[in-house]
Amino acid sequence: MRLTAFIFLVASAISSWSPLAAQDNPMPMSFIHADEWQAYQDAYVGEDGRVVDVFNNNISHSESQGYGMLLAVLAQDRAGFERIWSFTQTELMIRDDGLAAWRWDPTAEPHITDINNATDGDILIAYALALADQRWGVPDYVQRATEIARTVGETLLAEANGLTVILPGAEGFSAAAREDGPVINPSYWVFEAFPVLAELTPDIGWKGIEEDGLALLDRLMADGMPPADWVSLAGDVPVPAGDFPPEFGYNNVRVPLYLIRAGLDHSGQLERLGMIFDESYAPAIIDVTTGERIEPMGEAGYRIIGAARACVLYGTPIPPELQAFSPQSYYGATMHLLTLAHLRQRHNECLAPENAEGQS
Repeated sequence: MRLTAFIFLVASAISSWSPLAAQDNPMPMSFIHADEWQAYQDAYVGEDGRVVDVFNNNISHSESQGYGMLLAVLAQDRAGFERIWSFTQTELMIRDDGLAAWRWDPTAEPHITDINNATDGDILIAYALALADQRWGVPDYVQRATEIARTVGETLLAEANGLTVILPGAEGFSAAAREDGPVINPSYWVFEAFPVLAELTPDIGWKGIEEDGLALLDRLMADGMPPADWVSLAGDVPVPAGDFPPEFGYNNVRVPLYLIRAGLDHSGQLERLGMIFDESYAPAIIDVTTGERIEPMGEAGYRIIGAARACVLYGTPIPPELQAFSPQSYYGATMHLLTLAHLRQRHNECLAPENAEGQS
């Protein structure tokens, strides 16, 4: 099976698909520039394909591997993709259900220190594999993507207050596992991936999962506060989950980016998420019970998300200093490249001419 309209998904996040061979649907442009991708690899990707979270004790996780695979597709780097996928497949895909163990620690023996999965990492891996098959025509990629999508759809969804929600992991988050369960993380809704997963597993209601994710964001922001990273849905009203700080933080900072990349530019949710950014577009860790801005996220990779929001909603140009990619943290650098890639694909009016185009 081949996913269709890959160029249109990445460019405009449409949700209508039909089979089409990869060679009939080329993506001639790389929307991550070669020097940017090389700098990212030099900073965070080992020769073995391990994507390293350098500010988190140099661990790797399913999220970092999934992001690395997605960025490699956007950079048109097949060799880089295969190297990152090889590490992911060999070192993380060791669970009986075919999902990835979420944490790999270079200092531990064995390196897998927690066999539980992280569902956002699984979604990112499946999404990247499917796009790689569309680009390069490797049937094994789409087969593995389909297996992951089906396992997520059949085992990691739950019902809560009339919504279908994504459990963050197979263990420890359900209503059966904890008194305040189910506990969810809003940033695990990778909205741009759902049309792809729907093509892979059409019997699973991915469109409904997207719609319920948007409805969930509405409920979480109904009190005028940003959504907490970890939320209990045990009661009629969502509240911050126990055992987690009641904070909007580094997890949910990617929610507005996911909305933008999925083509949900003018959603009410994106408008209301303006509360997380200051006048310089910097988001912050925010106490969702008081609104206090605890710690700013001043790295360019986070600020460009706020600037991109302002541009797609209001036409405000991106400040020049945010258009230049320079790796700092793994996570911020990942957010930076995903934002730049999308702006070049869909909103190049937001960028200076020398930064606005892809590369062939």
